[in-house]
Amino acid sequence: MPFLVFPASLLVFVLLVLPMAGLFRMSLNHYSPTELMVTAFSGENYIAALSDPYYQEILLTTVGVALLCMVLSLLLSLAPAYWLARMQSRWKSLLTIFTLFPLLVGNVVRSAGWMALLGTDGAINAALGAFGVGPFKLMYTPFAVVLGTTAVILPYMILTLSSVVEAVPRQTEEAAASLGAKPLTVFFRVLLPQAAPGVLAGCVLVFILSMNAYATPVLLGGPGFTMLAPAVYEQFIRAGNWPFGAALAFVLLTSTLILTMIVSYGLMRSLTRKKTQ
Repeated sequence: MPFLVFPASLLVFVLLVLPMAGLFRMSLNHYSPTELMVTAFSGENYIAALSDPYYQEILLTTVGVALLCMVLSLLLSLAPAYWLARMQSRWKSLLTIFTLFPLLVGNVVRSAGWMALLGTDGAINAALGAFGVGPFKLMYTPFAVVLGTTAVILPYMILTLSSVVEAVPRQTEEAAASLGAKPLTVFFRVLLPQAAPGVLAGCVLVFILSMNAYATPVLLGGPGFTMLAPAVYEQFIRAGNWPFGAALAFVLLTSTLILTMIVSYGLMRSLTRKKTQ
């Protein structure tokens, strides 16, 4: 059995662990405007990243957007995921493919579509203008970033939830209904606690994707709205400060891991409490 795991473990070590170790070593170096990177062993880049109010605000913005997108995607996915899981029609496979279809389109293309919708002369303002309303500034706002990011991660949440709901026996819902429970009560008090692993997996997945979003915040948020992933790119490509960019990357990674554990623990406690009530 260990021999079967070894090739995959070796691949992960070579393609993930070694590059991450190299990036971490890079983050401990100094930056010099003339020499760019000077070999050192210092934590000054991490201190600068965590103590600078500018990057503190970026970190808080990133966490806030990720949490909001996670909650919105969960709320918007509950009904379609349940409908897709309980569907017995021959069109179920086709609808599943339609749910997957947005994932076949790159984030840049989807963001361009939102730009066409949310622009000052876009479709939404044009439709509102027909009623004498607007135009509103929808582009280059936090609203546009949250909307675009939620649209990107929504298929992941729907498919994750539907696969778990499909495995929950329908008889449990019927039993609760026969005892007088209303449909919403059956859903939130009977079905949702049983689907807790899927809810947890979906929330963790979309939270990680939102924390590390790049194209959508850049294209829909504009220069006045920055999240951590674009900030890392800014340091590596434009500023040329690779040690500081590497430190920011590890701040993003560490924050994502810590918050993922906190979100997972909180969700699991909440769903377990509902199950025992």
